Amino acid sequence: MNEREELMAVEASRRLTNDTVCFVGIGLPSTAANLARRTHAPDCVLVYESGTIGAKPAELPLSIGDGELAETADAVVSVPEMFAYWLQGGRIDVGFLGAAQIDRHGNLNSTVIGPYDAPKVRLPGGGGAPEIATSCKQVFVMLKQSTRTFVEQLDFRTSVGDNVRVVVTDHGILEPRDGELTLTHVHPGVTVDEARAATGWDLNVADDVSETEAATDEELRALRALRTKGER
Repeated sequence: MNEREELMAVEASRRLTNDTVCFVGIGLPSTAANLARRTHAPDCVLVYESGTIGAKPAELPLSIGDGELAETADAVVSVPEMFAYWLQGGRIDVGFLGAAQIDRHGNLNSTVIGPYDAPKVRLPGGGGAPEIATSCKQVFVMLKQSTRTFVEQLDFRTSVGDNVRVVVTDHGILEPRDGELTLTHVHPGVTVDEARAATGWDLNVADDVSETEAATDEELRALRALRTKGER
């Protein structure tokens, strides 16, 4: 994990609290959620799409099917129950999402690049993302920022951005203001112009844009102690 990815994980983790029930994805979202659990939010409840509630993995899982998630969970439910009762029932506070594309309104594409009927690239698809986007009280998006990802027009709208509350990137933080994602923070060493250049639309910048706080020694120690299963 490079320094920019560490900043992303730390910044996302800070937004979770002891009272958060969090629907976690694999990769940086899982890193951020487990970092929060090991630092300032030990009672944060981690929920994985496979049906594990309150998972406490010792190592970061490679997939939602990792057996340790079930072994360390407070409860394991079926996937239909996870979606119908827990997610669509409004019992999840925060859901993490990623995508191949995002637009200025927080809408996401994880379906195709290019025309739907004859795509240049066919992506994994929506999976549970549309339900996460509409049913979680808040949606946190984690994406590396580039003009290929932050686009003026999505090739396909997989998930709506109505509940997106923050987009954490390797350049800074975007938050919705007046219906449009707005740059509110840049990471140390990143300029506003660099964030604008990495965005495929005319990026709104807050009048009070500020710098994110550097990771503390405690956060870095806890983060670097997190290992993905199989790492040496």
